[in-house]
Amino acid sequence: MSETIAFIGLGAMGRPMAENLLRAGYSVRLYNRTSLRAASLSDAGAVVAPTPRQAAAGAAFAITMVSDDNALRAVTLGDDGLLAGLGAGCTHISMSTIAPATARALAAAHDARGAHYLAAPVFGRPEAAAARALIVCLSGSVEARERAEPVLQALGRRVESYGDDPGAANVVKLVGNFLIAAAMESVAEALALCEKAGLARRDVVDLFGTTLFDCPIYKNYGAAIAEEQFEPAGFRLALGLKDMQLVLSAGREELVPMPLASLLRDRLLAQMARGREALDWSALALGAAEDAGLARAE
Repeated sequence: MSETIAFIGLGAMGRPMAENLLRAGYSVRLYNRTSLRAASLSDAGAVVAPTPRQAAAGAAFAITMVSDDNALRAVTLGDDGLLAGLGAGCTHISMSTIAPATARALAAAHDARGAHYLAAPVFGRPEAAAARALIVCLSGSVEARERAEPVLQALGRRVESYGDDPGAANVVKLVGNFLIAAAMESVAEALALCEKAGLARRDVVDLFGTTLFDCPIYKNYGAAIAEEQFEPAGFRLALGLKDMQLVLSAGREELVPMPLASLLRDRLLAQMARGREALDWSALALGAAEDAGLARAE
């Protein structure tokens, strides 16, 4: 590949994604706030840049995979931000889970400089990122979407486009995370009842995971909840809380009441108050068990 890609953000998701771009033959220039994470990929052929701007300079694409809206603005805007280095006609692919309003504001900033902005949040945990099995939700201009397609195919197994609105893909991502959290809460409440009735939690999960609810969310998260295996975290509880807050914010903007999202936000907030923010977000299930009087060890 002759194109250079700037990749910014080498957390649990970003690192395997950057590695897959290198394996696909792209020239990759890295920036990470903790420079040691980026330096460890230099042996694989990546070039480490000291700022997002320098990472993006001369790159056809800049990909960001950072934790939240504030982190994305920090690496994108300002004198050292990637937008200052990104050339006219080049494309920023934002793969973080952020507010639709933030995506639209950043898209406007890119338009003003003659660059493109694509929203491309993903479904999948770190193991899916490593296996190139991510599902990518994509929105932005048709031109930019078409140009980015080969890059995204190197990162995931499916790319679904949702039109020109740069905030649309983020709405889909937030709705998906809301549905996942709602499923986990349902499993948690059901298993609390089963446990109090003297049933083995895993037996119940295995039944439903192979019959009525034979799908990855119920099977994988169901098993984690049944066995209370919340470490290592594939998606930290603190990030789950951030996403439920974003869901509620999007609902307010569109005048859509979301009472279940409020419950999920409070479940996650309660676990944060108990110092569990570093656990996987499926640990929200501990709330249902504790409400039922089932003691859980800290």
